[in-house]
Amino acid sequence: MTAMDFSDQPVKVCTVNGVEYTLLGTAHVSQKSIDAVRSAIAGGGFDTVAVELDANRHRQLTQPDALYSLDIFQIIREEKIGLVAANLSLAAYQRRLAEQLGVEPGAELKAAANDAAQAGLAVVLIDRDAGTTLKRAWNALGWLQRSRLAAELGMGLLSSDEIGEEEIERLKEGDMLESSFGDFARQTPPLYEALIAERDRYMAAKLLQLSGTGNTKRVLAVVGAGHLAGLERALQDPLNHASDVIGQLDAIPAKSSIPWFSLLLALFLIGGFAWGLQQGGLTLAGTLLLQWAVITGIGGLLGCVAAKGHWLSCLAAFFASPLTPLHPALSSGMVSAYVEAKLRKPTYQDLLELKNDTTELSGWWKNRFARILVNFILTNTGTALAVWVAGAAFFVKLGA
Repeated sequence: MTAMDFSDQPVKVCTVNGVEYTLLGTAHVSQKSIDAVRSAIAGGGFDTVAVELDANRHRQLTQPDALYSLDIFQIIREEKIGLVAANLSLAAYQRRLAEQLGVEPGAELKAAANDAAQAGLAVVLIDRDAGTTLKRAWNALGWLQRSRLAAELGMGLLSSDEIGEEEIERLKEGDMLESSFGDFARQTPPLYEALIAERDRYMAAKLLQLSGTGNTKRVLAVVGAGHLAGLERALQDPLNHASDVIGQLDAIPAKSSIPWFSLLLALFLIGGFAWGLQQGGLTLAGTLLLQWAVITGIGGLLGCVAAKGHWLSCLAAFFASPLTPLHPALSSGMVSAYVEAKLRKPTYQDLLELKNDTTELSGWWKNRFARILVNFILTNTGTALAVWVAGAAFFVKLGA
């Protein structure tokens, strides 16, 4: 096999600013793609190999033991539980693929990075951080779409059912993140924009940066086949030559500095208590206060119980739930998960088994590390639902 024989894999070649880019489209679950990547690198002719990976995904592929250094307390403090849970769900989906097909998803990207390094070629990671992509996708969706996205992550990716032939065929032609969300990604323009179109532009901007280095003349870019056409267009789009493209696509829209929900909720409660005090004295005001505390407390408690939390974690959820909705930087799930982590601190064995356990829904409750994530999510969910119930009950009581 010669250097330019890519085993029938889709290839596009374009020259921009004196640099020749060979875009090799791969299937993330194909042995043929692995062979094509290795053959292209071994055949010579390239001085740089660019890979559709970000630093974190590259580390996960090449240093799987990095997972064992996760610090649950740091994750809770930095409010990264949702992101970690999403990453574990995606990893579970990929593991199911690997077991079903006998090929590790992304193995051709791993081979590209490893073989290029061994050949002494420059290796460039061109994909956007997956966490940034998920955050931008989340921010671009409406409330109902966010609910569906959470459901897709929570149910579809944790299913133990075999992945269908149609889904596998789409994965061979598409992108791992897009395929993870199934038809929802293809039917939801804001999600597709963040998962595919933005990343095409981002990777193109990263590749165009190479034209500023004198030693870079011929670049092999290994990307999923679903990015091939978009990446070729983006490389030739003058808008992607601007110096601030990467910064713009890396930016996460800033949250409002004013905690509107907490502020409005506090005004609602204070106004309601004041009205109750005026209409029925301390008895009615006290009843409203007790009603709020009991309903929201029970909501958080039920969420923690559903997560099979320690009884002290459940108690913490009960007492925290009436108060944390009024505090923008604190949540009942954060309090409950922190107590759970203290009482049932994950062991090294839990970290060793984390990837295997989270491939099935029941494993999220069996593994102590994963169960803390479940505790955080379900306690917060229970409290959030209870806030709406308590608010409705508030109006009923005031109108009685």
